[in-house]
Amino acid sequence: MSDTLPDDTATLGQVARIAGVSPSTVSRYLNGSARVSDARRQAVEAAIAQLNYRPNMVARSLASGRTSTVGVLTQDIASPFFNEALRGVEDALTEARYAPLFVSGHWDSSEEAERLALLSARRVDGVVMMHGHIRDEDIAPVAKRLPIVMVGRATTTLDLPSITIDNRLGAYKATRHLIELGHVDIAFIAGPADHHDALQRLLGYQDALREAGIEYREALVARADFEEATGMLAIQQLIESRQPFTAVFAANDQSAYGARLALYRRGIRVPEDISLVGFDDLPHSSYCVPPLTTVRQPAYEVGLQAGQAVVKLIEGEDFSLPPLAVELVIRESTLPRRR
Repeated sequence: MSDTLPDDTATLGQVARIAGVSPSTVSRYLNGSARVSDARRQAVEAAIAQLNYRPNMVARSLASGRTSTVGVLTQDIASPFFNEALRGVEDALTEARYAPLFVSGHWDSSEEAERLALLSARRVDGVVMMHGHIRDEDIAPVAKRLPIVMVGRATTTLDLPSITIDNRLGAYKATRHLIELGHVDIAFIAGPADHHDALQRLLGYQDALREAGIEYREALVARADFEEATGMLAIQQLIESRQPFTAVFAANDQSAYGARLALYRRGIRVPEDISLVGFDDLPHSSYCVPPLTTVRQPAYEVGLQAGQAVVKLIEGEDFSLPPLAVELVIRESTLPRRR
């Protein structure tokens, strides 16, 4: 009779018998609660593969008081940026044998608070919170019960680990690149006025202008919402204002895509007539026409670091959050200003 059984009938005891170890050794290996020798680990893994064994998660939860799930509160799962970051979170959790539970807040503080309460009610073991506008007072009660890692924002009243990038420096680098190409009239497609990243990128744009002795002009700043459609509208607004500009820095790549399309429809060439820079370095940015010069923020690595950090918090292990660098990636959407 074969020892290979469907995954819903194989038992921990059968894994132990085939591996030649005790059931407690198998349990320790599965829970990661104690070190198992390499020889025993290999034997257990071989037995698990032979039996196609899947642990009973309900039983494990009852025994350990954990659900092996982590809540991930994001804003827009459809966003290319969040998609990359969430892939990093998922990979980190999968590696540690945790399952993610994704919910969206849609940039609405009350909705974010409801989603966070939902995750707490679902008895997740920890939470990764990505960006958003949720108030500290709505986070505090949950933070008393659950490990929480913040991404893209810091709290002013709570001592929670936070993963951020230097948005201001990235925007400075983007604007400085255009200035070094001889551009003086540089338009800026800003993000939402109440968004921390957008505000920091506006400050970086202003920093570079100030350093170069270029006057900051509010008329060259058009508001958008980090989306392609509003990037198109921003360009239309800038053109209709009749303010001269030879370059555009968009606060994210999606806005830059919209700006590129709006310029194309007006018969304005990129980069021959207008240089264009984005921010994020989304996967599509190296394949659009022309390939987009942009600031790379490591979205996948941000998510990966957040997932690893929340697992360490859950399991009571020490961890560090090394700073993640931003980098200017020069492609073919920028040229020196024509004299």
